[in-house]
Amino acid sequence: MSEHAPLGGKILTKPFMFFALLFLIAMAFLAARFIFGLGAVTNLSDGYPWGIWIVIDVMVGTAFGCAGYAVALLVYVLNKGQYHPLIRTAVLAGLFGYMLGGMAVMIDLGRYWQFYTLLWPGYVHLNSVMLEVAWCVMAYIVVLMVEFSPTVLERFGLKNAQQKLSKVMFLVIAVGILLPTMHQSSLGTMAVVAGNQISPLWQTQLLPPLFLISALLMGYAIVPFESFLASLGLSRPLETNLLSKLTKVMLVVTGFYLVLRFGDLLWRGALGYAFVGDLDSIMFWIENALFVIPILLLAKQANRNHPRLIFLSAVSLLLAGSIYRINTYIVGYHPFAGGTWHYFPSVGEIMVTVGIFSLEVMLYLIVVKTLPVLHRVEAK
Repeated sequence: MSEHAPLGGKILTKPFMFFALLFLIAMAFLAARFIFGLGAVTNLSDGYPWGIWIVIDVMVGTAFGCAGYAVALLVYVLNKGQYHPLIRTAVLAGLFGYMLGGMAVMIDLGRYWQFYTLLWPGYVHLNSVMLEVAWCVMAYIVVLMVEFSPTVLERFGLKNAQQKLSKVMFLVIAVGILLPTMHQSSLGTMAVVAGNQISPLWQTQLLPPLFLISALLMGYAIVPFESFLASLGLSRPLETNLLSKLTKVMLVVTGFYLVLRFGDLLWRGALGYAFVGDLDSIMFWIENALFVIPILLLAKQANRNHPRLIFLSAVSLLLAGSIYRINTYIVGYHPFAGGTWHYFPSVGEIMVTVGIFSLEVMLYLIVVKTLPVLHRVEAK
């Protein structure tokens, strides 16, 4: 018997239909975007060429998608085999996060019909960090598909194909660890290029490792987050023992991140900007308070066995990593030209973002109910 099994049950439930409605609303705004252009739906401008479609849907969405990367590091690099039951759900989260992030890029591109030039030799700029990110993300989506394919093969009883694939899977896993390491750090590099248009609270040469480590944290946090929601909404036992062990990893990585973050601010003499009392400083403290909360909640061993505290810690880390990216690219970004540029997302931008995440939830429900993704957990 496989250690994984389809959840089964009705797909068209009330929650599913609710998310479907949100997605349909988003599609209406997308229709306006593709018919009348970006200006008809967004509040983007020459000063703020990137809004929440890039910052939330891509930078935050792909960080959520680092679940597969984070768990693979534990299982295959650090040889922590006890986390292997989490691999399939983590890879699924990664696949959806990256595919929908790619979808958001296509929505945001002004000349989306020229997307093919990313792969056309006459157009590429090999010294462009954005090109490296684009290529890595496209390649990683393919890798995630291959990593998830054993689930599909198992569902249809194709054991021979599974066995053949398993012989080369170690190469796929190796590439799957390399690619996120490259492009998640490069998402930080793109902010470095913006120079002093970004507040000293976020602008630093250490943005690449900070983005990578925070993405790793969000990857770990999405695992208990999804597990808790699956337990609550899909009526299955919670894997508390396994998640409790994962919280130790989350605490170590969070501590390392905070030491690096505040050590950098002190080294550069930029911590004083956190006490100015403006929006930048307020958002800075909110961001870092959310990173500290899991340490306070899970410092005691007994608390790491408490499902609600594990869930709250995961939510806190996901919010912290998300706000860190929003602060870097939107809140802490102050374009030149005398501060005349301002940005706040339009209703259309917000609804499209909500619709993309709603689509991810719908796809998740369909897949876990029809394919052997979730680990078998015996009810106590």
